Amino acid sequence: MSDLTPRRRSRFGLYLVPALVLIAAVLWSAFWWFAASQVGVQADAWRAQEAKAGRVYDCGNRSVAGYPFRFEVRCTDPSVMLVSQTAAPQMAFVARLAEILVVAQVYDPKLVIAEFKGPATLAERSAQPNLSINWRSGRSSVVGLPAVPQRASLLFDDLAIDRIGGPAPLPVARVNHIELHGRQVDGSAPDSPAIETVLQINGGTLQDVHPLLTQPFNADIHARLNGLKDFSPKPWPDRFREIQAAGGSVEIQQSRIEQGDLLSVAAGTLRLNAQGRIEGELQMTVAGIERVIPALGIDKMLEEGVPQSTLDRVAPGVKSQDVSNLFGALDRAIPGLGKVIKQNANAGISAGINSLGKDAVLEGKKARSFPLRFADGAVFLGPLKVGQIPPLF
Repeated sequence: MSDLTPRRRSRFGLYLVPALVLIAAVLWSAFWWFAASQVGVQADAWRAQEAKAGRVYDCGNRSVAGYPFRFEVRCTDPSVMLVSQTAAPQMAFVARLAEILVVAQVYDPKLVIAEFKGPATLAERSAQPNLSINWRSGRSSVVGLPAVPQRASLLFDDLAIDRIGGPAPLPVARVNHIELHGRQVDGSAPDSPAIETVLQINGGTLQDVHPLLTQPFNADIHARLNGLKDFSPKPWPDRFREIQAAGGSVEIQQSRIEQGDLLSVAAGTLRLNAQGRIEGELQMTVAGIERVIPALGIDKMLEEGVPQSTLDRVAPGVKSQDVSNLFGALDRAIPGLGKVIKQNANAGISAGINSLGKDAVLEGKKARSFPLRFADGAVFLGPLKVGQIPPLF
């Protein structure tokens, strides 16, 4: 007689998969919590390195979240004190933000994304804030951490900088959109890395730099930095000294600036001399140069008197005071005559600058091509000094 009693099936397989999932979840949780605990350790080590370079970071309150597949490090009331970051080592600045959120995916820890919440303030140490900075959105990304970064980006929308401390805020800068990208050039030597950078500005205005920049402009600048020794944290003046000592340079590979009918492109190489001042030359092509002449303030130069250095160059032996006295005497004899002569002189200078270089065509527009020289920090358009850049160390 056959045994018709059914065999009892093993339930081991039924529980195996849930058990493995549970074990994996426990192990993953343990890994995540251990890694989260190391965030603070790594952050403190990074802060210590930066402090040696004169950049002291602090965080009012730090928290870690994002379980299970990413890390979200939130820092409220962050601040950074910048010491010895300018050519005047006694200067120190303190910047404060509302919040920074740093995010990294567990499966791609080398990519770190940060979001910044405004407003921010900037002040000299032990002084009240004098600049307020706000934006609609601000974020950055870095690829390659924790080793040497391979790429980095910084973006802001609706950026506004105001000078505060008076009866009302005074606009300093406005930018609809700004992006700064940098990457290490493939194949560059480890002990002499080269960096390619791209700066893009849409709808930017600057009030305290130059009259030409008070009207909205767009800019797209591609450059390459040579002469770096390493990426170790150090004050910027020290890094600039290293670049200068190594014969480093900034190659402006392409620069395009557009402002209404004014269009300018430039390329060339700039360096630092032993005093930390910029030297070099950019070859420029400008369409609408007639707009540049009044903004350079040549009419004000004439009203305030012709510089003696200019007279020494174009009319040796003539004294600046004699020219100013002549304009005044003409105005007294026939009111307005001196002003007319100055205006005609200004027109002559405009024609002279317009004759610089050679004819060119830029994006279908009539243009002029000429060099823009940098000598010991001074900026020259032909024989005219149109700006002065302070030393970098």
